[in-house]
Amino acid sequence: MKKAVSLVLVAAMSVSVLAGCSAKNNDTGSGSNKTLKVAAIETAYGAEMWKEVAAAFEKANPGVKVELTLDKNLEDVISPKMKSGDYPDVIHLAVGRTLALTETMTKDNAIRDLSGMLEMTVPGEEVKVKDKIVDGFLDTLVTNPYTDGKTYLSPMFYGPCGLFYDAAFLQSKGWEVPKTWDEMWELGEKAKAEGIALFTYPTTGYFDAFFYALLNETGGPEFFNRAMKYEEGIWDTPEATEAFNIVAKLASYTEKSTVANANDSNYLKNQQLILDHKALFVPNGTWIVDEMKDAPRADGFEWGFTALPAVTDGGDQYSYTFFEQVWSPKQAKNPELADQFMAYLYSDEAAAIFAKAGAIQPIKGISSKLEGNNKLFYSIYDNGAKAAMGTFATTEPVEGVSMKDSLFGTVDSVVSGQKTVDEWKAAVNKANDALRGAMK
Repeated sequence: MKKAVSLVLVAAMSVSVLAGCSAKNNDTGSGSNKTLKVAAIETAYGAEMWKEVAAAFEKANPGVKVELTLDKNLEDVISPKMKSGDYPDVIHLAVGRTLALTETMTKDNAIRDLSGMLEMTVPGEEVKVKDKIVDGFLDTLVTNPYTDGKTYLSPMFYGPCGLFYDAAFLQSKGWEVPKTWDEMWELGEKAKAEGIALFTYPTTGYFDAFFYALLNETGGPEFFNRAMKYEEGIWDTPEATEAFNIVAKLASYTEKSTVANANDSNYLKNQQLILDHKALFVPNGTWIVDEMKDAPRADGFEWGFTALPAVTDGGDQYSYTFFEQVWSPKQAKNPELADQFMAYLYSDEAAAIFAKAGAIQPIKGISSKLEGNNKLFYSIYDNGAKAAMGTFATTEPVEGVSMKDSLFGTVDSVVSGQKTVDEWKAAVNKANDALRGAMK
C-alpha cells in the first residue's frame, strides 16, 4: 500500500513539474519569457513598419516576443477572438471606422486608463511620454472620452490641415503670411486691387477642419468641446458668432467660380486656382500635394502652409489635425508590458521606423527629422501653432438632420449670397437641438 501511494505521489509530482515547465514556456504574463499581443490596422503605410518596430522592441527587451496581428480589416480578425476572451494587449485602431470597434470599447468602459503610461520615461531616453507629445493632442474628446481628466486612447499617426498657398508668389509680391484675421483682410484688399481673390475652397466639406480650428481660436478647447456635445445655446454665444462672422467675411473675398466647382466632380478646379495665382489660400490637408502633382502651375511655384490666422494680435493660431489612436483593453493579460511597448512607440528609434513609411507621429521636434514638403507641413506645431482635434459627438440617426450639412454645407449659400449669417446660424441651432437628445 505504501509503495503504491509513493508511486502515485511521484507521478503526481512529475506531472506537476512538467505542467510548470509548460506554463513557463507559454507564459504571457510573468517570468523571463513573455508574449505581447499587438494588433494593428494595416493602412496605406503598410505592414512592414510594424514588423520592424516589433523586432526592435524585442531586441531591446530580451525574452519578450511580440505576436503581431496585422490586417486591413482588423476588426473582423480580432472581434471574434475578443468575444471568446482572447484580447490583444495593445491595439492600434482609430475611431471613425465603419464597424466602430474602438467607439464600442470606449462606450463599454473596456479600455484601460493610459495616464500611467504617459508618465513613463520613453525607453532609452530621458523624457516622459506625455512631455514628448505635441501640446493639444492629449486634450481631446477622443483621447479623454470620459471627462475624468484621464487618457484612454493615445495619439499616433496624424496629418495636419490648414491653409495652403504659393510661398514663392507671396514673397515675390512682398506680402507677408497673415498672422491675424485683421492682417488677412488687409491682404485681401491688396490682392483684390490686382484682380486676385484671397480665398477659395475645394468643397464645403473642407470647412470641417477649418471650422474646428476656428472655434478653438474664438473660444478655446473647452468651448470647442462644448460645441461638439451640442450644448444648448452654444451657437448663440459671442464666441460662435465671431466664428460665423469670420467665415462670412471670408466669403466676400472668395473667388467667384468657387461655388460652381465646389463638388466632387470639379473640386480640383478650385485647388488649381492657387497654382494659377487666381486665389491666394485654400483650406486642405497634406494630401493636396499628391492630388495636384501633375497639374500645371505658375513658374517657380512653391507650396506654403500655415495655420489659421489668430483672432487677436498675439492670440493662438490653430491647425486642425486628423489622427489615429493606440490603446489597450482592460482585459489585456500583460498591461505593464503593454505600457512599455506603447511608451516605446514614442521613442526616436520607433518614430524613425514609422517615418520611413510616411507615418508621422505627434512628437515634438519630429519636423527636424523630415525632408521636403513633409518637413514644412509637420513643422507647423513646432512653429507656434496649436493642434485642434476632435469632432461632433456620435448620435443616434435623426431623420433629415445633419450637423455637418447645416454647419459646413451651408457655406456655399453664404458665399453665393443666398443665405445670411442669421439664417445660417438658425439652421445650425435647429440641428443642434435635434441631435442633443440623440447622443450615444
